[in-house]
Amino acid sequence: MEANQEGEEVTGTRTGQSEEQKLLQRVWSWGAGTDGQLSTGKLEDENLPQLLLHFPNLSSAGTVSMLACGGAHVIALTSAGKVLTWGRGTSGQLGHGEMLSSLDPQPVNFLDCYVITHVSAGWSHSGFVSDTGSLFTCGDGSFGQLGHGDYESHCVPVQVSYFINGHVEQIACGMRHSLVLLKDCAGKQIYGFGSGKRGQLGISRDKVKSICVPQVVHGVEDIEIISICANGDHSAALSVDGKLHLWGRGFAGTSDVLTLQHFVSSLKFCKVALGWNHALALTGTGIFTLADIS
Repeated sequence: MEANQEGEEVTGTRTGQSEEQKLLQRVWSWGAGTDGQLSTGKLEDENLPQLLLHFPNLSSAGTVSMLACGGAHVIALTSAGKVLTWGRGTSGQLGHGEMLSSLDPQPVNFLDCYVITHVSAGWSHSGFVSDTGSLFTCGDGSFGQLGHGDYESHCVPVQVSYFINGHVEQIACGMRHSLVLLKDCAGKQIYGFGSGKRGQLGISRDKVKSICVPQVVHGVEDIEIISICANGDHSAALSVDGKLHLWGRGFAGTSDVLTLQHFVSSLKFCKVALGWNHALALTGTGIFTLADIS
């Protein structure tokens, strides 16, 4: 799924152009669509990008600044800090107050009192971070991936009380686990919770079935982390010096990594993206798959 701003409309160079026209934005989607996650008005898969005709007017909420795709749901974050969700909602992951799916983008009204700065979508759960550093999660909690100290599911975003005295900067939702990056917290920057059977939590040298209370990810005590990523049973982090760190399920038949492991490379990375069975890393000179990094 991709958000695209049309330069002619956004820059406002045309005479008499209204503010609403300046904020006109187009969003395309493609792939699996049987749960309404493509918002095309049809419960069908699409092989080619489709323009979302039912995307709501964002003139008061700003343009889309971030899109997060989960197992079969989507989260859109606007420049004004508002959140819309659509797709599969049978676990409460849309945050609409009911466990129902939605074919069209709908606002997450519970978050209207907050300015949201970061979002993430897991297989069937969602995470939202506010500008004040508060963390909210909803959806499937059966593996503890919501971080509320239990294994309950929630159909509206609930604040994660464990971090009430900290400042959350990012959340990354994997299949059944979550990672949290704290701001200005030396030695205890990353926390993990949820399923840990493949080492994706990074909290122990032994395999952990699941935990419902956030625990510190080991191995970052002397490292300044700037971003985190999770997908499937994989986890990753980038440090300020451009180094890539990986843990969780092994790629290409390699063994699972139970604790954070530095990926040995002479390259400096600025972004990392994890897929179900692969990873991509971005440097100043190009994009590399995990197998290409050396």
